[in-house]
Amino acid sequence: MAGYSQSLYNLKDAAKMLNFLQTNNIMDMAGLDEKFKSMIGEQLDIQGKLKPVERRLATLKKHLEQADIYFKCKGKKPLTEAEQILFTTAKDYLKGVMNGKTTIPTKAWKEEYTKLTAERKTLNQRYLALKEEVKEAEKIRKNVYGILRQEQREQQTQRKQDMER
Repeated sequence: MAGYSQSLYNLKDAAKMLNFLQTNNIMDMAGLDEKFKSMIGEQLDIQGKLKPVERRLATLKKHLEQADIYFKCKGKKPLTEAEQILFTTAKDYLKGVMNGKTTIPTKAWKEEYTKLTAERKTLNQRYLALKEEVKEAEKIRKNVYGILRQEQREQQTQRKQDMER
């Protein structure tokens, strides 16, 4: 029974391999290697796109937090010492990021944050899907190389036997 389940497993692997090769129109090892490299390249590209999105999200989060503190303390009288420190810090921070503007663009920051959060989610989903695809492609690559090595060994054995006759 163990041999049967192993055969079934091998058959499923072979079917996956064949499906992958056909789906990607891969006819030889060079094509397989090229597909693998392009998948890795796409992963790196996604990582490169995610970094600035993550940085901007962190910046916007800080902007919004400081704006929130500023608006909470702005009209409040009297302020405690801690509130006064928070208010002054927030006011100075916002003054530094506003580039001379007088109106705090909270709405625009929130909209950009929402848009970038959606973009990050999409990029992360594609990255994770691609990560699984790359793992599967690597397994297929190893299997194909294994099959080729096995064929080479069998051909060498056959040649030796033919020479001995």
